[in-house]
Amino acid sequence: MEHHTHDRGHDAGSGLEWLLPALVLSATAVAYLLLVRRARRRNPVRGWSRWRTGWFLGGILLLAVALLPPVAPFAHEDFRGHMVQHMLIGMYAPLALVLAAPVTLLLRTLPAARGRQLTAVLHSPPARAVSRPAVALALSTGSLAVLYFTPLYNTTVSTPAAHWLLHAHFLLSGCLFAHVIAGPDPAPARPGVRVRLVCLGIAIAAHAIISQLMYGGFWVDIHAPVPQVRAGAEIMYYGGDVAELLLAAALVSTWRPENRRAERREAAAPRETTAHA
Repeated sequence: MEHHTHDRGHDAGSGLEWLLPALVLSATAVAYLLLVRRARRRNPVRGWSRWRTGWFLGGILLLAVALLPPVAPFAHEDFRGHMVQHMLIGMYAPLALVLAAPVTLLLRTLPAARGRQLTAVLHSPPARAVSRPAVALALSTGSLAVLYFTPLYNTTVSTPAAHWLLHAHFLLSGCLFAHVIAGPDPAPARPGVRVRLVCLGIAIAAHAIISQLMYGGFWVDIHAPVPQVRAGAEIMYYGGDVAELLLAAALVSTWRPENRRAERREAAAPRETTAHA
């Protein structure tokens, strides 16, 4: 069954609908660059990685592609466009933004008192609870089943406010999951690499199952033509695989087994010295 997602507001020819996200994204990019300049001025020797800056600007660019024409109008009219938008907002842009280490940048640029406050927030029980892999997995991947197997998706495409809330959920939950799995920013409750790999494997399997059920038309509640739904399922299947492989690569790049061996040698050194004495 086809659905009409542009009953109001989405067909506006004035372009005002796209002005606010463009301004917000531009302001966010400028704010990050100003923080980078401040960090380099405070500590010219340490500076700030150009790679981090590039990741952040790349994430902002991906969000701009998703939220501005021509992708955004296509997403309102076609389920395939919605899925492209979902991939960009919920998986690709979050990984780039997280790899930019924005929290670390803030800690380097905030006054000492504000930095201690931010650190206290990061170590607070709510932050620790939210940053656990199971919670991040449920919010990012588990919510997809709720979205596509209940009437929720059809509600969001017909209500502009709900549609923007969905975008916000995709972005925030995607950033949370990428941060928990492979983020360079401090995360006090982050488990070891093996646990995170298992969590990522569960996410990959869940994406595959949801997309296959969607392709077969099992239990899905999406008011769109069947060819669009099947094409959207394929985008979710293959696009999700690529995004998760990139996330896995980011995770593996943080794994340094030699560091653990060095720590063990350092811990054993005092005992050896005592024995020789």
